[in-house]
Amino acid sequence: MDPLDWNQLRAFLETAETGSLSAAARKLGLTQPTLSRQVAAIERSMGVTLFERVGKTMALTPTGLDLLEHARTMGTAVEALSLAATGRSQAVGGVVSISATEIVAARLLPPLVRQLREQAPGITVEVIASDALSDLQRREADIAIRHVKPEQPDLIARLVREGTAHFYASENWVKAHGYPRTAKHAAHLPFIGTKRTDQYLGYLRQQGLPLTEANFSCYADNSVVHWALVCDGMGIGAMMDEIAVTTPSIVRVLDELPPVRFPIWLVSHRELRTSRPIRVVFEALAKGL
Repeated sequence: MDPLDWNQLRAFLETAETGSLSAAARKLGLTQPTLSRQVAAIERSMGVTLFERVGKTMALTPTGLDLLEHARTMGTAVEALSLAATGRSQAVGGVVSISATEIVAARLLPPLVRQLREQAPGITVEVIASDALSDLQRREADIAIRHVKPEQPDLIARLVREGTAHFYASENWVKAHGYPRTAKHAAHLPFIGTKRTDQYLGYLRQQGLPLTEANFSCYADNSVVHWALVCDGMGIGAMMDEIAVTTPSIVRVLDELPPVRFPIWLVSHRELRTSRPIRVVFEALAKGL
């Protein structure tokens, strides 16, 4: 294998991060044909296929996925060397803001923030809890934990993993209503809604639940309040499994339904490439999540 060229490695990284040759080319200030040649060159150099074209997107092959983390490590090292050489390297300190849904901010982030504080005591983390998407381009946050891939080409996104969720109810609710296992069993049972629109009802029907608006005992568009209502026995609600299993007196119901699967993305703005504190927090979250 020929020695790796940094420009080719950077082309691979950007294409992997954005999933698009055109988006990667815009980020690097290159033409799409130039970027495509660099990706092809690194594949020839390594003797492997890193991407498959799926419509307009570039999907990583299993080999590409295996090599991605190694490439990220190399890319981080090169960037750190460049910053140090130009006198722009930064101490690991300062304030880094993280945006997440209120339930994730309250239940998943605290142990990660504590671990980060132990590893990098100079960094102060600001947690922004909001069920609305923060505008990273306007610097409403430095890093966001999202369940949807960002569409803005200037943002940097990494798919951390796939999460799962199931339906849950409180132990007291199960004692009062029984233990529903199938979608048919849930037809006349109370559920907790989100916003008073047909969107959540449609989502539940997609999961195979034959429900109507009459099934909703109450509504809450705040994720923390929604979960609190489940815990207090107001009805059935869906929740990330990591959060549900650590909640006392909660029982998984409708266990014959398949899990709800959703992506967990870490998203940041362009300063991720030049700010060492943001990069440290980003990598710590990627590992912790």
